[in-house]
Formats: sequence, C-alpha cells, structure tokens
Amino acid sequence: MNKYRTHNCGELRKENVGEKVTIAGWVQTVRNLGGLVFADIRDQYGITQVVTSDEKLIEEVSKIPVESTVSITGTVRKKDVENKNIATGEIEIVIEKYEILGKRLNLLPFEINDDKEVKEDLRLQYRFLDLRNEKLKNNILLRAKIIQFIRTQMIGKGFTEVQTPILTSSSPEGARDYLVPSRVHPGKFYALPQAPQQFKQLLMVSGIDKYFQIAPCFRDEDARADRAPGEFYQLDLEMSFATQEDVFEVVEEVIYNVFKEFSKKEVDSYPFERISYKESMLKYGSDKPDLRNPLVITDVTDVFGKVEFNAFKGKTVRTIVLPNANEISRKFFDGMSEFATSPDCNAKGLAWIKVNENEELQGSIAKFITDEAKKDLLEKTGATVGNALLFVADEENVVSGIAGKVRTEAGIRLDLIDKNKFKFCWIVDFPMYELDDEGNVAFSHNPFSMPQGGLEALNTKNPLEINAYQYDLVCNGVELSSGAVRNHDPEIMVKAFEIAGYEKDVIFNKFPALFNAFHYGAPPHAGIAPGVDRMIMLIADEPNIREVIAFPMNSKAQDLLMGAPGTVTEKQLKEIHIKIDVKEKQKEE
Repeated sequence: MNKYRTHNCGELRKENVGEKVTIAGWVQTVRNLGGLVFADIRDQYGITQVVTSDEKLIEEVSKIPVESTVSITGTVRKKDVENKNIATGEIEIVIEKYEILGKRLNLLPFEINDDKEVKEDLRLQYRFLDLRNEKLKNNILLRAKIIQFIRTQMIGKGFTEVQTPILTSSSPEGARDYLVPSRVHPGKFYALPQAPQQFKQLLMVSGIDKYFQIAPCFRDEDARADRAPGEFYQLDLEMSFATQEDVFEVVEEVIYNVFKEFSKKEVDSYPFERISYKESMLKYGSDKPDLRNPLVITDVTDVFGKVEFNAFKGKTVRTIVLPNANEISRKFFDGMSEFATSPDCNAKGLAWIKVNENEELQGSIAKFITDEAKKDLLEKTGATVGNALLFVADEENVVSGIAGKVRTEAGIRLDLIDKNKFKFCWIVDFPMYELDDEGNVAFSHNPFSMPQGGLEALNTKNPLEINAYQYDLVCNGVELSSGAVRNHDPEIMVKAFEIAGYEKDVIFNKFPALFNAFHYGAPPHAGIAPGVDRMIMLIADEPNIREVIAFPMNSKAQDLLMGAPGTVTEKQLKEIHIKIDVKEKQKEE
C-alpha cells in the first residue's frame, strides 16, 4: 500500500462516502471561514476539497503555504452544496491528520492558475511551476495520449519502429546543423540530425519494409509561432516498394483518426483533396492554402490587356471575389488597402469594385473598365450582382504571394473562416527545378525526389517543365508535412544533379553512404514525416507551438530553466580541442 495516498485527487465519488482515505498533492487554495477551513488539493488527476472544523487543525492548515505538497488522511463525506465544475464536486474529505511533504519556501513568481498574462520568459524560467497550470498540463497530457495513439496506429499497420542515431554526420539539408565536437577525433564534428532522412532510406535498402519513428529532429532555425527553435518531433515513416498513393493511403487514415479521436471539431474525411502546386499558387496564392477560407483568386491579366489603366499595364493581375458586397463598408476597403501596402504584404496598391444592380460597377477603378472588359471580367470570375472584387497587380513571380496574403486577410476580416473545422489537402506536382537569382537552373525543393517521367523526362524535357513526385500535407493553412517518392536510381540521380549544375562527385562527397547503398539493389521507396508538435498545436487549438511542448526554448533559442546555451570550462574545451574566439560585444551579451 502506498504510504502517501490511497486515492488520487480526481478519483473519489459519492460511492466512497464513509471511507477513510489518504490523498496527496499540491495545496491549491486555503479558505479560512472562522469555524471552518477548506483547502483544495490538486494533483495530475484532479482536485479534491478537504475540510476541518477542529480548532487546532484550523490554525495549522491555514498556515500551510499554497503550492506546498501535503498528504491528507480523513473520511469522505457528501458535500452540502455540490460543485459541478470538478469531477469530485459531490464529496469532500474531513481532515483527521495531515503531513507537509514539501513546503513551499519561496514566493511564487506568478499565480499558478491565474489567467492573467505572464511574460513568456518568466513562465519558461519557472516552467516546472508553469506546468502546474491546468491548461498547460492538459496540453502535455494530450501530447502523451496522441503520441501513444499514433504509435498504436502505425504498429497496427505493420510498421516497424526503429530508432536512428542522434550523433551523425553533417549534411546539407536546408537548415543549419547543430554541431558536436569529437574528443577522440580532434578537429572533427558530429551533427545532430535535422531529420532521420538518410537513415530511413538506408533502412529501406537494408530490407526493412515499413519503418516509423517518433523522431527528434534538430535544426538551428529561428522561432515562429508554428516552429520551435532547436528541436521538434515528427512521425517519420518510410515504405519500400511504395508509390505516392501508398503513402497517402496510410497517412490519411492515421491523421484522420488522430484528429477525430482528440478533437471535437469537424474533420475532413479522406481521401483528402489533392491540389497541384501550380493550381494552389494561382487559386490561393500559397502552397499552404487554408481551405476553410472560401475566397478564390482568379487571373484576369488578359481582361485588363484591353483596358487603358496604366497601373495594370504590363503586369500580372489577380482578383478575389467577395460575397455580400452590400454589407461591406468603405472602411473595409480602406483597411484592406492599408494592409496591402504594408510591409506584411508589400503590394504596390489595392484596387476594388462592387457589382451593383444592373451590373453597374462602383469603386476605385470602375471608370476604367469598358463594357466589353466588364463582360469578360464577370464571366471569368463568376462575379454577379452583390459581389465585390479586390485587385492586385505586379510581376508574375511575386503577385501570387501578394494575392494570397490579401485573400487570407480578407477572409479573416469578413469572418469567413470556419474555426470549427479541420480541412486537409495534399499539394502535389511540385516543380523539380526553378531558376535561381542568376538565372541558372536549380533544384526548387528536395533534390532527392524522383522526377516524374524518370530518366526520359530528364533527357528530353525542359527542366522547368519537369515535376517531382513530391507532396505536402496541409491542414488549415499549416504545413503538417513534406514527403516524396525517393530517387533510388543512381543513374537518374546523377542526371538530376547534372541538370542543376552538380558533378557526380558532389553527390558522393555529400551523401556517400546513401549514394553507395543505391548501387546494391535499392527498392523503390517513398515516405513522409508529419510534424507531431504542429498536429498537437492544431488539436489543442493553441496559437503558439511552445504551449504543447513540456520544456521549450524561448524565441531566442534559449532554455531559461536550465540556462542553455551556457559557458563551459577551459578544461572541457581543451578535451574537445576547441578554442573560442568571441568578440567583446558577444561576451557582454
């Protein structure tokens, strides 16, 4: 029998009335009403109220500092007035004896369960206290349940869980590596893996048919609301003898089941909608479209080719049709114009019109639109009486992004986004190549994706017309994952890199193990790695990813609780053959 408790603080019910029990937890509140003292005792499982009318106990219990840990023994009785806000609200424990197990000795830096704003850095510095907050604690418990659920799903689908190395070699995968100096190999470094990408592909060559791992990944990147600096976790998976469709079939069911199990919102059923990269950039102005927003972008460049409006001359023109124009005020259009020209959007301007009765146009550019252009415009956009249209114009390579930001902002301001839905889509058919700033052909994304059409496409097609078997999974405008059918054929790989201006030696020198393994009978394989932190952030309806991570770094990649990054001794540096040359300004910081 446990010496500190017979029951947890969320367990007792009216069926336990009359029983002698012991609970243990943190003192959340103490209320001295004169002849009675009530205290709420809290643990991971819930809250139980304890009470005493004993004169000696009243004095002693009243002096226990809140957030101290205690063990309480007493008899369960039914409350006179039920508290329906907690599961144990029908009962209370009459204190017979108590023991202070861990007394709070210091002042609290903030109130544990107070909803008022506390500076994030202070919360992170005292994260062990912050985690006592019910909302944050529940996020961490939710995280544990989701990861366990994912693991069960993957094992049920015949995947084998394999742990891959944390100390590995540095490889150029898009972000900065975290480097670890070697003690036994002076001047050489390990790197923390940005992802288990090469290892999971090597497992496919090794004969592991279907691999998965809840994998830690390390990237020296700046923080964002949906990206934690330093480290993150992903559901990493790879499948042998698999196509893009095989990956979709597995991932759709797993993702749907996770969101359906742990969220009360409406979840898109699968198969999820598939949108080509080209279509997504045109219709939504983004390769991460939020499909809850019903607004769609239309290209109307040809319409304005017939219009004498100098601001649009020689530009690519995009428009967005808005519903219920009669309910949209001039203030809305002025606000949207201000947003469009702000640094957040960077448009040169925003034009608008309304379609009034008898298809009469009203707005900032209405007088420039001829009857012929009006007919073409309404036909192309599907706009009718009662609609309004927003217009942006710029160079073709930037106008999509601008229109996408305007679409998003308009959807928010008009309250068109259904916050009670999870809408998923696959973005597919990413271009294999693009032109860099110098006008040279370069990889547009993952160089190890299989080109659609294989070697024949590489030998015969314009590189800018070749798509890759590469795909992103998007939910509510958040990229959950990137994946691809891998290029497992050394001949195709060499040709793909050659088109981007790389010699064969580059592949061998940068990725020796993987390139060498592909010469020993590699199976076709494909995979993906949905972000676990982002999934939980969406399910928990948290705007910041740090709210679903137990011990996150702050936005400056500092662990304020443990004091990392920190200094080390000269002896430690000498053992790993490192000398530090830091400028005085950096030392002061």
